Amino acid sequence: MAPFLRIHYGDNLKVLAGIPDESIDLIYIDPPFNTGRIQMRRRFHSEGGGRVPEDSFGYRDSFDDLAGFLRGRMEEARRVLKPSGSLFFHLDYREIHYCKVMLDGIFGRRSFINEIIWAYDYGARSRTRWSPKHDTILWYARDPASYTYNYDAIDRIPYMTPGLVGPEKTARGKTPTDVWWHTIVSPNSREKTGYATQKPLFIMDRIVRVHSDPGDVLLDFFAGSGTFGESAWLNGRSCILADDNPEAIAVMKRRFAKYPAEWIGCGDIAPAAERPRPKRRGGRTAVTKNEG
Repeated sequence: MAPFLRIHYGDNLKVLAGIPDESIDLIYIDPPFNTGRIQMRRRFHSEGGGRVPEDSFGYRDSFDDLAGFLRGRMEEARRVLKPSGSLFFHLDYREIHYCKVMLDGIFGRRSFINEIIWAYDYGARSRTRWSPKHDTILWYARDPASYTYNYDAIDRIPYMTPGLVGPEKTARGKTPTDVWWHTIVSPNSREKTGYATQKPLFIMDRIVRVHSDPGDVLLDFFAGSGTFGESAWLNGRSCILADDNPEAIAVMKRRFAKYPAEWIGCGDIAPAAERPRPKRRGGRTAVTKNEG
């Protein structure tokens, strides 16, 4: 069967309920981090020697009980995973400890395989504490005795002291550990979609290539800007994406404009690039009464 890319707009719990048992090979989710604020990323372009703001895309990120909100969804996630399937669950320091306990209860502690630290060195520094510059990705296998792990698909990284290992190993490089050093998506990167919490394609590619096979069916039910879906498609996998934020759907419609994607419940949402733009006069942005 040819790979497919299917995007749902709506409550992901309802989307999950419609997915058959044991039909998904790999799940990655990047749920809200419960930062207590509105996640927003502004986009700008240069004009007349200055910076002109464009559309911004985001969502409200505040929960009284994030683990409680996620529990039913994670129970559904386990139901739809194939016996050889894995879950990659991505949060930061605020909620990861509570969610680890919740996931242990659903998948079983033996199913917990790795705590992966994605470390990045970008942005401002705190003057009152050690600056938090990492996220945590928990890896759970449905069956801890049998899961997909393509060792030969792991990308190689340079040795820090190549003179100690010899030319053959230096040329081959080494496999990464459970600490993954990689920058965030730069605000000036061509990869940037404008969505507030977009994750790098590099991180998604590593997960997709190592933990699934070509032709597999993948799932991300907190899809955001759709990076996991793009990685799946570019690597020959099918993917189901879901999000209840219309701005996420708008960004994905622009991102996947050239892909043969199937849009479910998304008909009234225009691609982000097709949204009404502010009128420009004399190199400056003029906001009309209806656009304010």
